[in-house]
Amino acid sequence: MKIDKRTQLSIAYAVLTVLLLLLMQSYFEGPVTNLTYSQFRQWVTDGKISECFIGTNVITGKLYDEGGDRPFVVTSVDDPGLVDLLLENGVELSGKDENTWFSLLMSWILPALIFVGIWMFMIRRMGGGSGGLMSIGKSKAKVYMEKGTGITFDDVAGIDEAKEELEEVVEFLATPERFQALGGRIPRGVLLVGAPGTGKTLLAKAVAGEANVPFFSISGSDFVEMFVGVGAARVRDLFEQAKKHAPAIIFIDELDALGKARGAGSFGGHDEREQTLNQLLTELDGFETNVGIILMAATNRPEILDPALLRPGRFDRTVTVDKPDVKGREAILKIHAKGVKLSGEVDLNKLAMRTPGLAGADLANIVNEGALLAARREKESIGMSELDEAIERSLAGLKKKNRILTDKERKVTAYHEAGHAVVGEVLPHTSPVAKISIVSRGALLGYVLSPPSEDRYSKSKDELLDDIAMGLGGRAAEEVVFSEAWTGVTSDLLRATALAEAMVKEYGMSAAIGLVAHKEDRRTELLGMPGGDRDYSEETARKIDAEVSRIVSECHRRARDILEERRPALDKIVEILLDREVMEGDELRMVLNGSATAGDASPKADDSVATDPLATDPDPAGAIQVPPHKGSVQDPRSGAQEKSSLAEAGGEKKDEILPPSESAGAGEERS
Repeated sequence: MKIDKRTQLSIAYAVLTVLLLLLMQSYFEGPVTNLTYSQFRQWVTDGKISECFIGTNVITGKLYDEGGDRPFVVTSVDDPGLVDLLLENGVELSGKDENTWFSLLMSWILPALIFVGIWMFMIRRMGGGSGGLMSIGKSKAKVYMEKGTGITFDDVAGIDEAKEELEEVVEFLATPERFQALGGRIPRGVLLVGAPGTGKTLLAKAVAGEANVPFFSISGSDFVEMFVGVGAARVRDLFEQAKKHAPAIIFIDELDALGKARGAGSFGGHDEREQTLNQLLTELDGFETNVGIILMAATNRPEILDPALLRPGRFDRTVTVDKPDVKGREAILKIHAKGVKLSGEVDLNKLAMRTPGLAGADLANIVNEGALLAARREKESIGMSELDEAIERSLAGLKKKNRILTDKERKVTAYHEAGHAVVGEVLPHTSPVAKISIVSRGALLGYVLSPPSEDRYSKSKDELLDDIAMGLGGRAAEEVVFSEAWTGVTSDLLRATALAEAMVKEYGMSAAIGLVAHKEDRRTELLGMPGGDRDYSEETARKIDAEVSRIVSECHRRARDILEERRPALDKIVEILLDREVMEGDELRMVLNGSATAGDASPKADDSVATDPLATDPDPAGAIQVPPHKGSVQDPRSGAQEKSSLAEAGGEKKDEILPPSESAGAGEERS
């Protein structure tokens, strides 16, 4: 018969109560006088002993005293004349059998019980919570049934394609006969892949809200414990529970914690994580068919997953959860705006256009930051100014009101940011500048915002060259005005170098290297395996280095030429920045045009731009894909759906803190 936990506790409390009563009886019988045997004989002769009980080892009794009768105890010795002495002095004498059960209990059983109690307490703590050792192999999955999670597909926006894929899974669970009639089979596993904050876990919760089937949710890290075999036992228990409630859905969040490629980072011995992964592979597609069970998982590191997980029959379908486009961002903002009070001036479409590359979690944070700012300013609703401030907070950080710069540092920062802005406005293939600021935020002393007017997923060679030139505009301005270079351009140089390397090594945009890709495979390095080395010769490496250096140098020369030609406008922009610290894009274009109104022609139409440093290189079929590169800082102007890293720190000096700067939406820390 199985005893439940409440009954076990009741029995334990009863045993402890009995032991406590016995201890109380022992300690509260009263004070006992310990006598020596010679003192005992003297007190018998003096008539002070009234009662006496002779035992095997001790003699007990009562003695007269001024305060009344008191119990005494004395160790017995071999004295043949003791009985006669007691009788002569009128002592009531009797024998007594000693009961040693209590002493045995106190000396043997009680310490054993205490030891067992301490051992069970330690095992319970090591077992990770309630249930202790008996439940250490049990699954920690949370089960959502009937009421579900309270989230449906109506709460998910901006990732319509991924949502459609999961709607198909829910539909199959609801009406499997419609698919089976055509001989179709639902995918065994669905893997959600995407950058952090794109809504992978939210999608899984929406599936739980839509499906009328049990939904088991667990994190990958919950399978891995300090005891070998526990993870595998939990996997078995999880699938056993799901089988009992089939059809059902199992969702594993952060699968990379469990599904990392076997052998990666292992130094021998028995690896608990690998055993857990082997059990998961067996449950997915082993000798037994788990009918009616669909496994869903989410990860933002698919490159480190074990290949066996991704083969057909296990995770048959991979659903990519991309960062939203402008329409998706607007839809996400509408969902988050339902819970706050917005003023009539707020235009969610404009906000969506100002936040390229941001994920759903970023947009939710912007709305929340706007609400906090409005409450701090004691406003009745959230205005556009609060949301704009929230966007800058999200991208560049909080304002540093206590950071006091010298006049020279402010001037250098103003010229640095103005250099980025002027070069970016003059070049024909960059996005218009929206704002210039030399207000300290986070690790930055200044930044230039130039979001694209539309979402972009690829770039041409000319656009990449203009991006490099704009990124080097800050360094070029420092050289033109001060005839010397300052720190604070680390991320500018990193981004320029990364783009130039990609043009030469990946996109075939160099005549000297040709249409050969030399991109290195980073996956083996991430898995901790040998490999990842370059697959080209030293001579080719020298050519690549020379081409990268030439491209960066030529783009830097283009930026200097533009700034030298427009030095008066550059000085005017810096004068405004030093006075007001912030300058809008329309005012920048007015200064560059020498106009009195903001409606004049943009300098984007200017044709007086230096020649392309790669003009001798044939254009490889127009547009090219621009994925993130090693060492690059993704610029929100690129339109590639990556968040701008505005606070990347650079530099090597650790003993000097100098002001940072940020250009073209990509900032750096002065070192």
